[in-house]
Amino acid sequence: MDKWFKRNGQHMAIIGIFLIVCFFYFTPAFSGKTLGQSDVVGAQSTQKEINDYREKGQTILWTNQIFGGMPAYQIWAPYPNNITTWVVKAVKTVLPNPVDTVLILLLGTYLLLNVLKVKPWLAGAGAIAFTFSSYNIILLTAGHSNQAFAIAFFAPVIAGIILTFRGKYLTGAALTALFLAMEIRANHIQMTYYLMLALLILLGIELYHAFKGKTMPAFVKSVTYLAAALVLAVLVNISMLWSNAEYAKDSYRGKSNLTKNAKEPKNGLDKDYAYEWSQGVGECFTFLIPNAYGGGNGTETLDKTSATAKVFLNKNVAEEQAVNYAQQLSNFPGLSLYWGNKPGTAGPFYFGAVICFLFVLGLIIVRNRLKWWLLATVLLTMLLSFGKNLPFLSDLFFNYFPLYNKFRAVESILAVASLCFPILAVLAIQELSDNPDKAAIFKKLKIAFFIVGGITLLMIAIPDALLNFRSDDQAAGVSNLTQALQGDSNMAQSIASALREDRISLERTDAIRTLIFVVVAFGLLWAFVKQKINLTVMSIGLFALVLVDMWQIDKRYLKDANFQDKVDADAAVKPREVDSFIMRDNDPDFRVFDASANIKFDVFNPFFHKSVSGYSAARLKRFDELIDNQFSKSINHDVLDMLNTKYIITTDPKTQQASMQVNHTACGNAWFVKNIRFADNADQEMQAISSFSPKDEAIVDKQYTKMIDTKPTAFDAAAKITLTNYNPDHMTYESTSGTPQVAVFSEIYYDKGWTMLIDGKESPYFRSDYVLRAASIPVGNHKIEFVFHPASYYTGETISLIGSILLLLALGGAIYIGVKKQPELAVK
Repeated sequence: MDKWFKRNGQHMAIIGIFLIVCFFYFTPAFSGKTLGQSDVVGAQSTQKEINDYREKGQTILWTNQIFGGMPAYQIWAPYPNNITTWVVKAVKTVLPNPVDTVLILLLGTYLLLNVLKVKPWLAGAGAIAFTFSSYNIILLTAGHSNQAFAIAFFAPVIAGIILTFRGKYLTGAALTALFLAMEIRANHIQMTYYLMLALLILLGIELYHAFKGKTMPAFVKSVTYLAAALVLAVLVNISMLWSNAEYAKDSYRGKSNLTKNAKEPKNGLDKDYAYEWSQGVGECFTFLIPNAYGGGNGTETLDKTSATAKVFLNKNVAEEQAVNYAQQLSNFPGLSLYWGNKPGTAGPFYFGAVICFLFVLGLIIVRNRLKWWLLATVLLTMLLSFGKNLPFLSDLFFNYFPLYNKFRAVESILAVASLCFPILAVLAIQELSDNPDKAAIFKKLKIAFFIVGGITLLMIAIPDALLNFRSDDQAAGVSNLTQALQGDSNMAQSIASALREDRISLERTDAIRTLIFVVVAFGLLWAFVKQKINLTVMSIGLFALVLVDMWQIDKRYLKDANFQDKVDADAAVKPREVDSFIMRDNDPDFRVFDASANIKFDVFNPFFHKSVSGYSAARLKRFDELIDNQFSKSINHDVLDMLNTKYIITTDPKTQQASMQVNHTACGNAWFVKNIRFADNADQEMQAISSFSPKDEAIVDKQYTKMIDTKPTAFDAAAKITLTNYNPDHMTYESTSGTPQVAVFSEIYYDKGWTMLIDGKESPYFRSDYVLRAASIPVGNHKIEFVFHPASYYTGETISLIGSILLLLALGGAIYIGVKKQPELAVK
């Protein structure tokens, strides 16, 4: 045991420091406070019905709370047979949010760098650099926990793969399977996709060297083990993956049903929407100088010493009012401190002054073939992050690479680059310490210093010669500001010029700061090369320097003030008087339409009602098309009726007083129709529901002709169909009619998992009125049920259990072999 502690003492000390860093940076989290409350509250609104049933001890896989209805596993679903579910629960039980994610980031990166045989203190510095790269911290601040959690497993997945390629086949494959399973479980496909791009480059480089070094048998063996690990990770998550893949075709990101009046392309996202958050080419200066582009919206404020405030002060405006005016300029387009061409940003991608310097050094001195993988990955991710600013390459991926057109905010691919930078940085220090030719290494060190230091000096001396510090839409902002200043264009121009001065001042201040960190880092390396200090002192010095560097910048975006007391959504969101009135209605299944709400971004109404609106990035494509075509220009009352919209809320624009009216023409939960009108395609179907009588006729695509008896049948005016039992994924109706009838159900059509039973026997149903369900009901009295029991989830859970058991066996086997080999190593 003493030998174990002696052998691992440094590792334990560094892990202890990680814990101390987490405690001091995230102190409020340990006292019960949390981040991202607006996102949490928004999520709780979409989960309202799901959570209500969970409190009753019941899991539902369909919810009618938003957009008329959609699968619940796109919002929340349990995966009890997935071992990673229990790992996540254990981590979140022990550690508060976001400390759990931060610690995984730290430990995962530390593991990777140790696998790369980096000295412990250097590995610790690299772990700090990646974990506290500004993008990760900004994600945590915004409450994007799934995305940050997915990024946290980048490093350990790579660690497992590298171990496998180094000949530790079972251990490497088992760890790869575990960490890849966790990566997939984070359920952020975009981040996982970006990681896969980097891994494909790594695979290509390993293949090249295997072919060149004539070690193809070992390469094939490694790839075989890794393929098995991939299969195992997929099996563990098959329930989630199968459900998502099945739903994706019908989701907002799937293929368009319309050929006319379609706001989205035939497949994938609209390109402008996908590219909306594209990294500006010049914005890459922020890797080194965080405020090169003005920082983020709202992260920097203009005080009384700013040039902008002085413009108002020179007009004899009171100091407090002048500062207030200056800070309100961000309300005008192009007049915020951030001047890039994104619609807005919470902050820049800052990789660290020290890390950027060491990265350049790594490009010069590192001989490890991983350098070429890291460089290729950085170049690819940077180029793809440019999006609309480099359309040739971006369009190539968007149009031809599978799934790529499903993702938006392409700048987020830089999360991969933010890992590559510190890896190469610490490999550079490792190379510097291992290379005996200190004279040659010092020359290369000076070259790196002159490159990075020179760029920084230029950004201090003549920043406006390299960057223009004007936003693309500044002219529009000046025009709007002129109107606000009652036509005083000279004043508006003076303010815009002063704002540019403030942007330059922010950049210059950060450039000076960067230069100081680069000089200190160079000084540490100089002292080591000249044998003034030993490796341990130099490594600890770099660890501390990187920590101070990243900490200072991150505190601009995640301060103690960002933490709040945990909010109970029921307490945080208060119902209006009209909401309270509607909630007294005991009808279990009707919808509410709030005409004043943004239909696609409504996180308020679903707290209280089953709503026509809502918020979900994975809403059904057909319902999204319904909104675009029937609600964007004017509200189609016929569509509200068919959606059983019982109450309509309006808000007085002047008083903001909400009022409500009962919609007496709402069709109800289900009804029999007199006529069927067939449409040739989705376009005709959409056109037909633009003006029709939903209570009397159903608009049906001709593909369902065989499910309907088209022979003339007398309409039974006395026939009835009523909802007798409501459960979101098990609806029960009773019908009575003297002749066969066609019933329309005011429930959203989704053909994957829903089964209709008539008197316990499965019967066909079809789509009606573009988004609803309909069915032919025989004469007589019948019990009709709609049951949602998707095989993708339930069968997937069985497969997931098998995968979880196999993963445990693989990990157990790796541990057993590792323990068994240790005595042999001791004897040798």
